[in-house]
Amino acid sequence: MLGLIQDRPLLISQLIEYAALYHGKTEIVTRTVEGPIHRYTYRDLRDRSRQLANALTRLGVKLGDRIGTLAWNTYRHFELYYGVSGMGAVLHTVNPRLFPEQIDYIVNHAEDQYLFFDLTFLPIVEKLVPQLKTVKGFVLLTDAAHMPKDSKIPNLLCYEDLIGKEAPDFAWPEFDERTASSLCYTSGTTGNPKGVLFSHRSSVLHSYAVCQRDGLNLGSGDSALVIVPLFHANAWGVPYGACMSGAKLVFPGPALDGKSVYELLRDEKCNFSLGVPTVWLAFFQYVDANPNLDTKADIKLERCVIGGSAAPRAMIERFAKQFGCFVIHAWGMTEMSPLGTTGNLLKKHADLPLEQRLDLQSKQGRTVYGVEIKITDDEGQELARDGKAFGNVKVRGPWITRGYFRGEGGNVLDKDGWFTTGDVATLDEDGYMQITDRSKDVIKSGGEWISSIDLENAAVGHPAVQEAAVIGVHHEKWQERPLLLVIKKAGQEVTREEMLSFLESRVAKWWLPDDVVFVTELPHTATGKLLKVKLREQFKDFKFSSPGA
Repeated sequence: MLGLIQDRPLLISQLIEYAALYHGKTEIVTRTVEGPIHRYTYRDLRDRSRQLANALTRLGVKLGDRIGTLAWNTYRHFELYYGVSGMGAVLHTVNPRLFPEQIDYIVNHAEDQYLFFDLTFLPIVEKLVPQLKTVKGFVLLTDAAHMPKDSKIPNLLCYEDLIGKEAPDFAWPEFDERTASSLCYTSGTTGNPKGVLFSHRSSVLHSYAVCQRDGLNLGSGDSALVIVPLFHANAWGVPYGACMSGAKLVFPGPALDGKSVYELLRDEKCNFSLGVPTVWLAFFQYVDANPNLDTKADIKLERCVIGGSAAPRAMIERFAKQFGCFVIHAWGMTEMSPLGTTGNLLKKHADLPLEQRLDLQSKQGRTVYGVEIKITDDEGQELARDGKAFGNVKVRGPWITRGYFRGEGGNVLDKDGWFTTGDVATLDEDGYMQITDRSKDVIKSGGEWISSIDLENAAVGHPAVQEAAVIGVHHEKWQERPLLLVIKKAGQEVTREEMLSFLESRVAKWWLPDDVVFVTELPHTATGKLLKVKLREQFKDFKFSSPGA
């Protein structure tokens, strides 16, 4: 027997219509690519998204056609989220930080019909045009006043001219909620990127998790600075969750330096933000370089979501002590839409001393409803949730991929429908997960595993350390031993011996790195994660001073 409940499809167009109707006067603020601050409302967003849908229809875009973007976090890019997906086409956000060869591959693999891009990326697109075989037209996300006088792109369209001709009325079509809505490619560290194809259903369900109290707790009372890129796993679901909840949004455009981030937090009274650790490192550097700033009066952050890579404990502690801001340490991946776990605390933790609360916040947190998670050994047997056993992390749920676009990578699920994430972690009895490493990054020493992430977090706790990376290097006796790579803060000094002494009381003795190398920079992926495959290649011939010890 089936229930007698209306069966309405879950569609992204419903989110923008809700936001316009019930939060129509709430602001969306952008530091534009052209420079000035732009302000408008959710009602404006809805109307312009409809205009865009009309323009795409006039251009011949059909249900299922892919529309590519190379753009920063701006109101125009945000309009594509609704205008493209709402009409039934597929929004394909391309990471502009990828190598040109990867962008070429991704756009062709997706068979994008049109490419919308910001002024910043005009030189890149001009070089790629001859290789982009499926793209019928190119649209520059700007107004007529900022269109280039000479461009190598034939028939280059101006975004404002394109949508300005259209009426703000558009009847959003209804279709199966399982219809594809957006496409994101994982950046990957080896091989070609793979596409994750999201649906309207998965995106709307994921939005409920974003707005849950124990999710990201996004609500109408928030002023949210969205630093995580719109091209990075749909900005962690915030573009949809914000319309569902009516939160004020603040977009930083291309200006992600510490000064610009500080100014937006201050001027827009942001109480909520999201970003990867590297952005917050730049923010702290700006604060440190300007001791006259009245941070207590200027910065009203209450919650900050940090993901993309592990948040150092020292960073979580600084947010708490200097800004009174609770860090929600989140974990997920593009294949998970991306939300998997959030580091919110339980009621029983409210009275814990700060140090113990920081220990909990340093973990990746508990799953939100909708995500099932377990850890297994290499034979697939589930391991205990005791906070000690660590194994391969597997997940399944209604917003987790069941395969990559065009079947790349083959069957990615096991016989019971679980997706293997590539992470190694522990789960405790309350469900808190702690990532100990990526399976390919864990250091195997004398038959035991050493967590490079824990070592990095401990090293960053030193006041002279800006960033740290740990990799396993071949050792004649122990198979592998950890090598610590350190970037020192400007004007700070620390020696190898001081670093090792600092770590002695913070990690197991046998975890101590066998050597420390000071570097001026560390390589990162296009999404801000440490590129350890490159570091391992760079230091593959490194010799420890006592190889037989």
